[in-house]
Amino acid sequence: MPENQDVSSVLKAILDAYPYEVVYCDKTHTVRYMNKTVLSRYGSVVHVGGSLFSCHNGGSREKIERFLERADAGEGEMFEVLNNATHEREFFVPVRDASGAVIGYFERHENHWDLDAPDKPVYIPGI
Repeated sequence: MPENQDVSSVLKAILDAYPYEVVYCDKTHTVRYMNKTVLSRYGSVVHVGGSLFSCHNGGSREKIERFLERADAGEGEMFEVLNNATHEREFFVPVRDASGAVIGYFERHENHWDLDAPDKPVYIPGI
């Protein structure tokens, strides 16, 4: 890594290069980071510093609270849903501090994979 680049700017560049949504929230469900893909899709609805639930319903809150309980019990990444509207798989990923305590989470999205070309992601035009 060049000397003039700090780790946080490199990590932001990596997450912005990722073609799928990454939204990081703390345990109060406050959005703390959104990558470039999220900003382009939902930047008018969700904002850093705002609640994740500005774009999720009450049922989502209950589901996310259950995911947090499971994460606190030691689970890692958890499958959430296959979103038929966006054709994406959505995952709940707990983020832990150095002691292993859950400090937040992010939602990770990815498109379906083509079984005939498993090494290539399937990009859906317009998404």
